[in-house]
Amino acid sequence: MSRHKLLVANRGEIACRIIRAARTLDLPTVAVHSEVDATLPHVEMADEAVCIGPARASESYLVGERLLEAARSTGATLIHPGYGFLSESPAFAALCRQARIAFVGPSAELIRLMGDKHQARVAAQEAGVPVLPGSGKLPSDPEAIVKAAESVGYPLLVKASAGGGGIGMRIVAGPNELVDAVGRTSDLAGKAFGDGSVYLERYVAQARHVEIQVFGFGDGRAVHLFERDCSLQRRHQKVVEEAPAPGLRDQLRRRMAQAAVALASACRYEGAGTIEFLLDAEREEFFFLEMNTRIQVEHPVTEMITGIDLVAAQIRLAMEESPGPGMAQDSIARNGHSIEARVYAENPAKNFIPSPGKLTALDVPAAEHVRFETGYRAGNSVTHFYDPMLMKVCAWGASRREALERLDGALADLHIEGVGHNIAYLRSILAHEGFAAGHVYTRFLTDHHQALLAAAPVPHA
Repeated sequence: MSRHKLLVANRGEIACRIIRAARTLDLPTVAVHSEVDATLPHVEMADEAVCIGPARASESYLVGERLLEAARSTGATLIHPGYGFLSESPAFAALCRQARIAFVGPSAELIRLMGDKHQARVAAQEAGVPVLPGSGKLPSDPEAIVKAAESVGYPLLVKASAGGGGIGMRIVAGPNELVDAVGRTSDLAGKAFGDGSVYLERYVAQARHVEIQVFGFGDGRAVHLFERDCSLQRRHQKVVEEAPAPGLRDQLRRRMAQAAVALASACRYEGAGTIEFLLDAEREEFFFLEMNTRIQVEHPVTEMITGIDLVAAQIRLAMEESPGPGMAQDSIARNGHSIEARVYAENPAKNFIPSPGKLTALDVPAAEHVRFETGYRAGNSVTHFYDPMLMKVCAWGASRREALERLDGALADLHIEGVGHNIAYLRSILAHEGFAAGHVYTRFLTDHHQALLAAAPVPHA
């Protein structure tokens, strides 16, 4: 019997994923849930479950003390935060340490460093990683803001120093828009993150979003598990991700991976993390965007091409054990291609507005080399309290074309009733000649939105 017990400080799909990884380690688990989540699969999968409050995340999943009380009452020795909620909260990581409960992730100090986008840029520069031309945190003086923008150059982005997920990000084409955009971004950042500081960054119009999966051992050693392309986004939120990134020269892949490892090593990173780059593919130039100090939503595509269980490796490291076989850089090999599509309860034709409701049907087909990762079953309700992602569908193939075909087939056979969803829209993306050819960039979905809607296949009856 394990001397450890793991509390999963999250819900839905990622909670199920963590529990499955814990089972492979013979590790007992504790699920937490809000009042409206009591019947979700992750609650039944765990060995124990604790209700931590009302439906609103601000009264349940975001209340660190309630999570710690659940851990103390059940004897949990580890807390895995998943992604979202408190996964990148330095305050929560510090509370866990004070309570002598191991936080599955890096230290509070590292989370704080990388959560401050300006300080993260500084750390990247010190590690020799290229960054986009940008400013420091902006002062309140309009004249100083204008001067900072002139030094960066137009077009540019106004970005929040704290937080992430593209919240509040604004493109500014020229000086007439600048001061208003800074004010609006600052206001939104203050409300969302409790920190209204913003900075400026050069905007690359035909950019790609490519990220490197890293794993650090906390002693200055780090490895990479290759890259993922996450360029297909709506409202700065990822929709389709794949590994490896299509159409890149091997030399460029190596340079990006080496830069990511250099940064992870320099900050003595511990556990799974992701270093995100903005890529100007034509010039083969890449620039540091941010580091996510947690497991990513899209981690399955990396697992499918490497055969490494990243979540289990996280847990092992938190238990002060070896993260597992095959985690030496010369042992990590890439095999084939994997693509992930995020299935949301939403209406793509109405600006992707969420479509909550009761799932009257959720039938997942049997499909070779396909992972369906969900936190729902038929009869559950998708509520307006949380992100409307229903599941991730991840397909592997020996080639990109084979992975695409398997993913499209899996989506075609996936049957969902009771809520609106984006399955047809996803299939139209996969069928688009630009995507099929690997010609992806961050504005791809925006530029082709109407064509994608028009081409969406009729769902199966």
